[in-house]
Amino acid sequence: EVQLVESGGGLVQPGGSLRLSCATSGFTFDDYAIGWFRQAPGKEREGVSCISSSDGKAYYVDSVKGRFTISSDKARNTVYLQMDNLKPEDTAVYYCAASVNFWHLVATMTRGLDYGMDYWGKGALVTVSS
Repeated sequence: EVQLVESGGGLVQPGGSLRLSCATSGFTFDDYAIGWFRQAPGKEREGVSCISSSDGKAYYVDSVKGRFTISSDKARNTVYLQMDNLKPEDTAVYYCAASVNFWHLVATMTRGLDYGMDYWGKGALVTVSS
């Protein structure tokens, strides 16, 4: 059974940091790219960042460049999203998703879409508020 399980969400003050984890199982980790998406209240789900599990190449949307860092741990089949200098507008449910095609993930995120992923996690809530 394929599983993607997000953890690490919570409440943080503006300017603070959180690290999200996406633990995966049930598929060959190196064969997939993993992406992070988020959905704020009343808004469509949008891409944040993605990483190729095989070679580590990464992509970030403009709104998080310089603040978020994506990484992967092949030994744990886990992808992380380090989020620094968080802003209230980062408040959202964060989802991880798997796709066999890293460039499809990039193209999807560039267009502000979320279609065509092979697998999804159930999400983790991040709230940035004072």
